[in-house]
Amino acid sequence: MNYIKHLNTVFQKFYADKRLNTTHVSLYMALFQFWNINRFPEEFYIHRQEVMELSKIGSTATYHSCLKQMNTWKYLKYMPSYNPYKGSKIKMFNFGTTSEQVVNEHETSTEQALIRNTNINKQIENINKTKLPKNEFEVIDFFKKKKWPASEAKKFFNHYQGIGWKIGGKIKIEDWQATASNWMLKANEFETVGAVSQNKDNLRTSKQKDYGQPL
Repeated sequence: MNYIKHLNTVFQKFYADKRLNTTHVSLYMALFQFWNINRFPEEFYIHRQEVMELSKIGSTATYHSCLKQMNTWKYLKYMPSYNPYKGSKIKMFNFGTTSEQVVNEHETSTEQALIRNTNINKQIENINKTKLPKNEFEVIDFFKKKKWPASEAKKFFNHYQGIGWKIGGKIKIEDWQATASNWMLKANEFETVGAVSQNKDNLRTSKQKDYGQPL
């Protein structure tokens, strides 16, 4: 089945059908996902709890009402089993494709859907991975671009390498470059505070005095 053409046609029908609300659309997309997982069979079984969780429908009455309405409006065929252990049966109608295309393109479309889902999962995994420097040289290069010496970069690297790249020893660092930038800001603040403190210290002076001379 060409699921792209199918979904395009379905969304056009959704747009034109004023009887539908967001719950109907959410329920249909949840059922479409289970249809996809089962590799687009002619009919497949569903379990109410799973469909309700995926479609974010909290009311059993709303779930059954929407399902019956979509059956009446010819978006799908609902065959209730009235047996909680068996599950009800659903037949999804093919929109945007002919029955011949469904038979001939079943395997190809299924493979495309599985590959697409795999790629999406990999992208999500890459986003969720903690962003840490590969080595000390990467940190040094970053500090040099910010006009900071390599010695400060090594201090930063050795400090966080020693505590497992965690802030306060507890929170994992999500972006080490942002943490390094904060490190530089704090270092500047310490230098400024130190300079002010030195100027206020009356015991410090740049002049050489002879304390052997009378006042």
